[in-house]
Amino acid sequence: MEERPTDPEVMLPHAPVATAIDRPLLVRAAGLTDIGQKRSTNEDQFLIAEIGRALRIQQSSLPQPRTVFGDQRAHLLVVADGMGGHQAGEQASALAVQTIEDFILNTFTFVLRLQGENVVQEFHDALKAADARVFEEAARRPELAGMGTTLTLAYTVSSCLFVVHAGDSRCYLRRDQQLFQLTNDHTLVNQMVRNGVLPAADARKHHLRNIITNAVGGSEKGIQVEVHKATLEPGDVVLLCSDGLTEMVPDVQLGEVLKDEPDPAAACRQLVDLANQAGGRDNITAIVARFDAVQLDDQ
Repeated sequence: MEERPTDPEVMLPHAPVATAIDRPLLVRAAGLTDIGQKRSTNEDQFLIAEIGRALRIQQSSLPQPRTVFGDQRAHLLVVADGMGGHQAGEQASALAVQTIEDFILNTFTFVLRLQGENVVQEFHDALKAADARVFEEAARRPELAGMGTTLTLAYTVSSCLFVVHAGDSRCYLRRDQQLFQLTNDHTLVNQMVRNGVLPAADARKHHLRNIITNAVGGSEKGIQVEVHKATLEPGDVVLLCSDGLTEMVPDVQLGEVLKDEPDPAAACRQLVDLANQAGGRDNITAIVARFDAVQLDDQ
């Protein structure tokens, strides 16, 4: 398996590597998944979660609520696209998302701290745990042998964005009228393009474009985790999606929807509809998150 950097920096205009919590942002997020036009099952999964501090009062001499919540919130966005026949892909993507949930609840120790390298390592470990869990389930159930899934995760706290990734689902950032693809596609065709073997213009239609070289689970143990960090700004939009969207809808159209539709749920609906109108050859999943300046009324 190709070695990948575990902590590359995202080089974007006005988006330096995140090193500190500098300002809160108002987050609005929505997701949608669809079976598409050609598949009999949906092997995609997604998750949107808000993470916060809570103090559960067992007993107190003070008059106060049973649960006290902190002001700061983090947000977790996950898209997983399963691979494997006989519902194995559906099992793999569900296991991966469940493992991430379990990790956040029971293992993640830096929930609302911005200690960059620690956060990176924790999510790196989370994807490795998901990889191990998928292989364990495949070993227990031989009919699921070889199952795997892509997994693309975005974690935000205040204005800091972490993206953790394996496979060919994608994370995009729209800023200043531009759409940036933050993640690399871990596919044989993309590897050929990077090595200069295949022109980039030919990649979209190449017959090997769907061969995944790095995923959670699959036929080969071990996963190379790709991690990016950036600082968010008011007005930014983050899109996570499976290749059922990006195979059908070019980046230009993705950017137009994110520009024109301010409501995340409506934007997801438009994106899924565009993919289905273009043929809907695969399951389609999209998460759209908008980040805006906090107004006094929002605090």
